[in-house]
Amino acid sequence: MRAACLRALGPALPRQPFAALSSAARRGRKKLDPAAARVAQEAHLQEALRLVRACAVRGYDEGVSVDVHLNVDAKRTEERVRGQVMLPHGQGKTVRVAVFARGADADAARAAGADLVGAEELVAEVVAGRLDFDRVLATPDALPALAKAARVLGPKGLMPNPKRGTVVTEVAAAVQQAKAGQVEFRAQNQGVVMVGLGKVSFGADRLADNAPTAAIAALAAVLGARPDRFRGKPVHRITLSSTNGPGIDLDHFLW
Repeated sequence: MRAACLRALGPALPRQPFAALSSAARRGRKKLDPAAARVAQEAHLQEALRLVRACAVRGYDEGVSVDVHLNVDAKRTEERVRGQVMLPHGQGKTVRVAVFARGADADAARAAGADLVGAEELVAEVVAGRLDFDRVLATPDALPALAKAARVLGPKGLMPNPKRGTVVTEVAAAVQQAKAGQVEFRAQNQGVVMVGLGKVSFGADRLADNAPTAAIAALAAVLGARPDRFRGKPVHRITLSSTNGPGIDLDHFLW
């Protein structure tokens, strides 16, 4: 795969194409104003995407993702990072949404396009092993019934939680956002957050329009979700890659 990348990009591909400046030089750079920083970020991501697409040489449609290596210890409760971000064109896959609700809320969920809607009867199906969905939403009044499925949904990261925004009162809006491309993220034990940005098959133009905006939005959401004592401090590393391609290091001091 490395050889295929070299053939596609030419012999001058550096080992770390964005590590042109030393740490000392980076620390000495002046901080850009917000407008200039946004321009620099987009240009930076455009070049990274060119490398990622050239290295996606497998015989199937690879995904493109950004990995943010945070300077937090996710094993400590007060340093856990999680949140949501809206991607302009989604991730290139169909999202199946299950909603635990009753009455008018259940009707609103069906009208908004939820794939599975119910209360006690849907809980019984989940406990029995039904897991053909990607996102789970619940209304506050359905939580007591849903508690029976906590042992099934919890280990898979699907159990609704108010802190994650998956316990909702505006059911229709929440379902539409989940179907339209709202993505949940959380830091793994090593403090790494991975956010999928789309597919290589989006094409050069569509991926070029989608990924920079999505990556910047995802990075802003991830960095904004860090505990207060880590705000303003640079992350350890940011990489952009396809499913089986090499990680392209970004200049994390731009963020």
